[in-house]
Amino acid sequence: MLHLPLASFRPPLCGLRPSRGFPRSHPLSTQSEPYGSSISRRDSEAKQKRLREKQAALEAGTARKSKPFAESIKAWTPKEIVLYEIPTEYGEKKDVSQPLPPAYSPWYVEAAWYPWWVQEGFFKPEYQTRLPQATGEAFSMCIPPPNVTGSLHIGHALTVAIQDALVRWHRMRGDQVLWVPGSDHAGIATQAVVEKQLWKDRRVRRHELSREAFLREVWKWKEEKGGEICEQLRALGASLDWDRECFTMDAGFSVAVTEAFVRLYKAGLLYRNRQLVNWSCALRSAISDIEVESRPLPGRMELQLPGCPTPVSFGLLVSVAFPVDGEPDTEVVVGTTRPETLPGDVAVAVHPHDSRYTHLHGRQLRHPLTGQLLPLIIDSTVQPQVGTGSSPICGPGEDYVCTEGAGPVPGPPEPPHGAAHLQPFRGRGRIPTEEPVVCPLPGDGAPSCPGCRVGDPGAQSILPSEELAALVCPHWGEREDFWVVGRTEAEAREVAADLTGRPGAELTLERDPDVLDTWFSSALFPFAALGWPQEVWQVERKRLKTPDLARFYPLSLLETGSDLLLFWVGRMVMLGTQLTGQLPFSKVLLHTMVRDRQGRKMSKSLGNVLDPRDIIHGVELQVLKKKLQDGNLAREELAIAATAQSEDFPHGIPECGTDALRFALCSHGALAGDVHLSVSEVLSSRHFCNKIWNALRFIFNVLGDNFMPQPAEELAPLSPMDAWIMSRLASTARECERGFLARELPLVTHTLHHFWLHSLCDVYLEAVKPVLRRSPRPLGPPQVLFSCADVGLRLLAPLMPFMAEELWQRLPPRPGSPLPPSISVAPYPSARSLETWHQPELEQSFSLVQEAVQALRALRATYQLGKARPQVLLQSSDPREQVLCEAFLEPLGTLGHCGAVSFLPPGAVAPSGWAHVPLSDTIQVYMELQGLVDPQTHLPLLAARRHKLQKQLDGLVARAPSEGEAETQRQQRLSSLQLELSKLDRAAFHLRQLMDVSPCPGEL
Repeated sequence: MLHLPLASFRPPLCGLRPSRGFPRSHPLSTQSEPYGSSISRRDSEAKQKRLREKQAALEAGTARKSKPFAESIKAWTPKEIVLYEIPTEYGEKKDVSQPLPPAYSPWYVEAAWYPWWVQEGFFKPEYQTRLPQATGEAFSMCIPPPNVTGSLHIGHALTVAIQDALVRWHRMRGDQVLWVPGSDHAGIATQAVVEKQLWKDRRVRRHELSREAFLREVWKWKEEKGGEICEQLRALGASLDWDRECFTMDAGFSVAVTEAFVRLYKAGLLYRNRQLVNWSCALRSAISDIEVESRPLPGRMELQLPGCPTPVSFGLLVSVAFPVDGEPDTEVVVGTTRPETLPGDVAVAVHPHDSRYTHLHGRQLRHPLTGQLLPLIIDSTVQPQVGTGSSPICGPGEDYVCTEGAGPVPGPPEPPHGAAHLQPFRGRGRIPTEEPVVCPLPGDGAPSCPGCRVGDPGAQSILPSEELAALVCPHWGEREDFWVVGRTEAEAREVAADLTGRPGAELTLERDPDVLDTWFSSALFPFAALGWPQEVWQVERKRLKTPDLARFYPLSLLETGSDLLLFWVGRMVMLGTQLTGQLPFSKVLLHTMVRDRQGRKMSKSLGNVLDPRDIIHGVELQVLKKKLQDGNLAREELAIAATAQSEDFPHGIPECGTDALRFALCSHGALAGDVHLSVSEVLSSRHFCNKIWNALRFIFNVLGDNFMPQPAEELAPLSPMDAWIMSRLASTARECERGFLARELPLVTHTLHHFWLHSLCDVYLEAVKPVLRRSPRPLGPPQVLFSCADVGLRLLAPLMPFMAEELWQRLPPRPGSPLPPSISVAPYPSARSLETWHQPELEQSFSLVQEAVQALRALRATYQLGKARPQVLLQSSDPREQVLCEAFLEPLGTLGHCGAVSFLPPGAVAPSGWAHVPLSDTIQVYMELQGLVDPQTHLPLLAARRHKLQKQLDGLVARAPSEGEAETQRQQRLSSLQLELSKLDRAAFHLRQLMDVSPCPGEL
């Protein structure tokens, strides 16, 4: 085993293969006492420091809030990295015969497991049919195909974490699971990125390359970025069936796109027409509406557009007069900031109660350009007080864009820039006015503006996946060119021959250069990825689905971001229903957007976009800045992003590990608000991983080498504490099952965190340590500890697969049942299987014991008893409560860090000089102070603490009441201070008793 400080080692980004950068001659060894001792000593010192800080914060009257991220990272001490150095071939099972490292290290834990999972086929539905717990039910999902325009960010990691947790749970449950991986070529977006990279690296424009040469550059980009995306998914532990991976430009997927085009065309749902488009001056292409980013303009502005020699005016409010048909002297004037949409107007709307237009209801208006008659309609949504009180209604030409790559719609000849683009319309009822308006501006700097005269008709996108399955027959006879649609050129020629009456071989056909937007192929993903439309024909000529399509379509669930509901989900529903006759999925689970800790949207220009691997493996600030410099940001954006990175991550990002990242992301869940994720939160989950790691090291030490587990059905708790922890384990399994069934992952994470941290580690392990030191050792606790480890790790496996596998593989097998080769295919614990352990009444009763423990610990802290172990007396007026507490007297003393615990008979007088605290109306707790506390020393300390708290209380009382959450926090703080003051008063009272001084409760 090799220990390295974080700052001195920069491992490769993907830590799945055994490390090749270090000598393999050193097998795993844990004989490193200085390392373990130093870690233990530092942990102890850190814990004492935190306790001192907590007490200081209490006295200062400031509730402990999470520190800013930069401060948290500054206080974080880099952990030594432990590497897995045992020679292991890629795809072979990891060697777990050596002892565990003394501390949790993600680099060690995550090594070698993922290639073995893939090699063994655990993620394939065919393997899962052989599992003993197989249910015969199918569960299928597809990953939202990420764009190959770049690498995955933390928003993608949220999607993967949620989906993989659900997939792994269904697999362990026994379902036949298929999770399909894939990526999207992203059409015009990828083209733009590749163009930027070509210009940055080689100062070459797309138009200087042939179509074939540019396509080679695109495929080169795809291989680089697509491979990086796959590595990121593997690093995140995504249990995808990689043999079924697809890309939206693969040959099979292109067949699906062509088939969809042909079917939609024949159904009359996809057609060719002249429409207004969003024209990008920079890309020289039309852009789909959903790709346009709007920007508010406060009024008229001159903006410099790519491809235009002079600035262009935007935000100019233009009044347009529509004459009333039959009354040339009467007109309806409307205002618009988009005069170029005038040809698309199909009506004019007014409010039904606007007296200026009531006499014109039902009349026809004459279009000032085309001369067509338009109806004057009434609509209550029109605001009479805004502008002229009338609003133009645009037809589908305004908002409907069918293709990317289409040229600008031909219109009246216009100058290329400035307000002069209105000149052709002057004298036709159009009067420009300069009024303050808010106008949407496309994010690339160009609206649908034919006046810019950039891009010829026929400008096209290069990427071919959505190439129209149509050939153009140019100008036959008196007809304009028209489409002939077919799956192949031969089929298209047959169609052309039928339409023209001429032999197909004599016709000249050209492929239409326009392409559908990239969402078209993405909308086919749920069924095209499963083999559609490649049906199988049998002898009786019945068309059957492919095996995957028949078994796994429709998908069981679609999980994705809420921002894709209309862009992607709606398109999949429409095309899936039309092309397959079925909804592509019956259930949709949406998660919200990931933002940074300041609530900002993740953006490369803000410098807050994080590669999940940087959080997993840790990264220095210099490396983060180098990634920015290697990107495509403009110089100004690069400076802003670099400054933001320095502020957010002044000391880089600490190594957190995959399991911690997944657990933190799933803690937010799919149904909560926007995820405001900070790396310090993920770091907290890493500390949770370390807690589990240390608990298992303790359990392995207890079990020893010759431990033989009992069959689960024969395990019977021998003590009340054993029965309690087994019941807590059963309750945890019940809540986890409920959370997964309801797809509420925060419920699962909260339940597991509470069990491992607060039930097992903080209570049971501490209570059982004195029992395990007895000779001979009782037989019950080791069996209970084994069951807690086995069941607890299987409960944890869908969320923390790497650590769960690493620890579970080291547990001895239970006799009587075949051992699953991996925890990823082991049965997930169900509520029914653990029902015999479930004792909710015992859990409810033990909560009283836990309250007593908290009371005793609070007394110890108040009197600062240190290592002293005072005696404790309990007094109860309820015989049932006394019987309950008698069963837990020993663990009560152990957990409360006290000596012997016994009962004071009901009605008996409490001994003098003992501290007293009421636990409830029926139970009193007394703790011995005589001989353990020096009143002369402690009374001045209590007085000083009381003075500080009283000063804070007076300040809060004098402060004017606030509103909302601030006032709620103020009232909570007031209650907390009053409670602390009352505790100090009682403590002073008891100390005075020890001095035989007449006490005055309420005064010091």
